[in-house]
Amino acid sequence: MSNFTALIHNENIKIYSRARTWIMLIILAVFSAFLPALMYFTTDNPASRLGVWDSFQMIVSVVFFLNTIFVVVIAADSVAGEFTWGTIKMLLIRPWSRSQILLSKYISIVLFSLLCTAVLIVFGLAASFIFASPTGDTLSSIVAWSPAEYSFMDLLCRYVTLFLTVTLAFMISSVFRASGLAIGLSMFIMFAQGIFAALLNPDVFEWARYLIFTHMDLRVYMGSDVGPGGATLGFSIAVLAVYYVIFLSVSWYVFRKRDVAG
Repeated sequence: MSNFTALIHNENIKIYSRARTWIMLIILAVFSAFLPALMYFTTDNPASRLGVWDSFQMIVSVVFFLNTIFVVVIAADSVAGEFTWGTIKMLLIRPWSRSQILLSKYISIVLFSLLCTAVLIVFGLAASFIFASPTGDTLSSIVAWSPAEYSFMDLLCRYVTLFLTVTLAFMISSVFRASGLAIGLSMFIMFAQGIFAALLNPDVFEWARYLIFTHMDLRVYMGSDVGPGGATLGFSIAVLAVYYVIFLSVSWYVFRKRDVAG
């Protein structure tokens, strides 16, 4: 177990030793803090300022796209980058199995996604408490939850989408060894999933109930017990879980079976 921990540590060093990683984290922090400050200094009437949780919700809605893009970039380069730079051969001569290598890479990516999300939360909340109005939140009128509960539930649903998108990027990186392709396809799916969900309406096409696009946005269940095509929250989670297992299984199978030393 200590050897595997060292392997994860090694993967984390690869991520955080590169300048682009810290640039991404700084951008997330700056944007998360900048938006409430901008609203504060450009609003003359204090009564029209957003409440703390409304401000935080605005930050999440805008900056979480950046969060997803940054993590996808790291995930796409995790495996493909080893082939691009030829370091995969050095990695394979170490006393670790291919499964351990792949798992350590995936865990390091998940940890990075949690760190990015934590940076967004910390700087976004801090800026909201500093610059936003302590009163005037409207989120509590949407559902029975408190504004804080609504904000963090929305954040959790967005993270589920990020988690699946990043896992897809990781699979493409493992299968095709091309970080550009992994980034491009993942970004395309992230931005076009709403279009696909509208075109392949499960109310019209019964088989569309089993497509990942239909269920990636779990926020629809925050205001209703029924989702697209009459689906329930449990059904949507089950569909997403199946795709998640498929993504990881394909990554694992290809990485283990293909002649990666070539």
